[in-house]
Amino acid sequence: MIDFTFEQIDVFELNNDLIISWLTNVCVSENKVCGPISIIFCSDDYLLSVNKEYLDHDYYTDIITFDYSADSEVSGDLFISIDRVKENALTYNVLFLTELYRVLVHGVLHLCGYGDKSVSEEKIMRSKEDFYLSII
Repeated sequence: MIDFTFEQIDVFELNNDLIISWLTNVCVSENKVCGPISIIFCSDDYLLSVNKEYLDHDYYTDIITFDYSADSEVSGDLFISIDRVKENALTYNVLFLTELYRVLVHGVLHLCGYGDKSVSEEKIMRSKEDFYLSII
């Protein structure tokens, strides 16, 4: 089950059914089962406070993923700064929804076990993101 909430930002319209179906298919394609995933869209300040409190990081980011996955079931919380997504979309000259989908699939790929700390991990992550973006 995938659910969406909004913290410290105005609610905006999304095609929830499309996103749920797509992210569920990402999990299945990665030989995983889609369990409970909470997607929390929030402001920069909200995500900064989460980053400080739980990760002891004092900087802005576009997404923080808390992974509760066990065995083959994918589960977790994805906190996404809409402020960062909007800014990144402008920086990379892509549509807001394209950047939002990239961040969403990035979080789910983390829940599926992919990392992005090393150059080789980041290369795999980007390749997976691009592939799944091509099928939404």
